[in-house]
Amino acid sequence: MNKGVEGDREPLSRKIGSSEQRKLKARKQSIRNIWFGFSLFGLVGWSVAIPTLVGIAFGIWIDNHYPSSRSWTLMLLVAGLCIGCWNAWRWMLQEKEELDKEEDNEH
Repeated sequence: MNKGVEGDREPLSRKIGSSEQRKLKARKQSIRNIWFGFSLFGLVGWSVAIPTLVGIAFGIWIDNHYPSSRSWTLMLLVAGLCIGCWNAWRWMLQEKEELDKEEDNEH
């Protein structure tokens, strides 16, 4: 009969242990998600802003050194903005794929 009681305790201790692990993981995930959101916001902003600013700077340089009837500054601003948005979109897709892989590995 002692064997039956100990046998019942083992599954109960496993259940309690796995429950505790899930709670700890959830706490870590909530902190990670907050900081991940802030870093993601900053990264996406900079990944769009930097190519746009580089396009503007290069466009101003071209307009000053090679004057023409067309505004290179405006054209390169739009080109930099498009490149930045494409870069941010590509990075976001990669992050989503990594998160999906992590979730699949957990289950």
